[in-house]
Amino acid sequence: MSVYIDHAATTPLRPEARDAALAEWELTGNPASIHAAGQAARTRLESARERLAAVLGCDPIEVVLTSGGTESINAALKGFFWQRNAVSAAPVVVVPEGEHHATLDTVDWLAQRAGARPVLVPLARDGAVPVDAVARALGAEPGRVAWVSVIWVNNEVGTVSDIDAIARLCAQRGVPLHVDAVAAGGLALDFAERRRRTGSRDGAGLVAVSVSAHKVGGPVGVGALVLSRDVAPEALLHGGGQQRRLRSGTQDVAAAAAFAAAAEAAARDAASESARLRSLRDRLIAGARRLVPGVRVNGAVGEGHDATASDAIAHLSFPGCEADSLLFLLDMAGVQVSTGSACQAGVPEPSHVLRAMGRSESETRGALRLSLGWTSSEADVDAFLAALPEAHARAVAAGLSDRVVAGRGPAPGWVTDDAGAEGT
Repeated sequence: MSVYIDHAATTPLRPEARDAALAEWELTGNPASIHAAGQAARTRLESARERLAAVLGCDPIEVVLTSGGTESINAALKGFFWQRNAVSAAPVVVVPEGEHHATLDTVDWLAQRAGARPVLVPLARDGAVPVDAVARALGAEPGRVAWVSVIWVNNEVGTVSDIDAIARLCAQRGVPLHVDAVAAGGLALDFAERRRRTGSRDGAGLVAVSVSAHKVGGPVGVGALVLSRDVAPEALLHGGGQQRRLRSGTQDVAAAAAFAAAAEAAARDAASESARLRSLRDRLIAGARRLVPGVRVNGAVGEGHDATASDAIAHLSFPGCEADSLLFLLDMAGVQVSTGSACQAGVPEPSHVLRAMGRSESETRGALRLSLGWTSSEADVDAFLAALPEAHARAVAAGLSDRVVAGRGPAPGWVTDDAGAEGT
């Protein structure tokens, strides 16, 4: 039986979500139809949207259902860029270097195809987005910034950034902020209250948040863009005009119901799970340090900033070996971990997150992400620690590759605020 320690890639389906989807699949009805079956489906769809809104702390109309985090991010970043530049010249987009590639690749597309001028914000040593660096980027070209996008919980190293402070800055400068909350676990967003306390209003400050079901025990293929009432980005999809004309197409009632059930379960268990997962994470880190001298802990935990670290992610660099060798050897021993974002799986490039944190290419080579979730147990941690010494020894014996592997890096025309790299 294999041990799964890669919940940040995807987490097992919760029973509540499975039952909700199965119940819907037994029923028929397009929620856009006006007959009885269609209207019954519409009622169940809107009930799921209301339940999601209650977890996310927003109005139901602000929940735009999508196919997942990647679509939500694309819809926000492209939609806001097109909308802002239709009324005035606002080519500048501000984004930290350590974002998920769903964000970075969207920015690259906007730069290559739509004339965007990206300004990259380097990460602090612990992986956080420095608020002062965002302030500098906003002040460099006042009135010409289309949007700021920031990941809340870094999906690789687990560092939690201060999105309230960044939202407050954006509100003061009249710039919309999108937050990637896909890796934020329990979805403790509290959207309306967070907007209130950061002064977000009139299309500025916190206006959009991307979330995904399969990170909280829902099915793959459904997510949401939480979008405040006071914004109207251009749509990616056109057709029937569903969901505020922002995401046309027949809506998946079963997926929505399953997402709502998973989100409710995650929110219900959030407090107890936080303490439980933090205990498992700390035990995993302590064990790895004991068994393999020289292990480096990356992210907020490694820099002593535990209060801004995910409870569920341990990002460790193991000396003297390639990460992919260690991953495969652990997999052969029945322990499944990751070298980083699943969206980059199989791509031999150094972690762009660690590079943005100031690490050299050689320092990124033995880095593994170990991520816990609702099914994780002490037995899982024990199995990893039991397999680690031999796997590491064999990975070291296999040696380091002499290949030179370069990350994708910024595209031509991107601007980097190098002064931000010293933030903490």
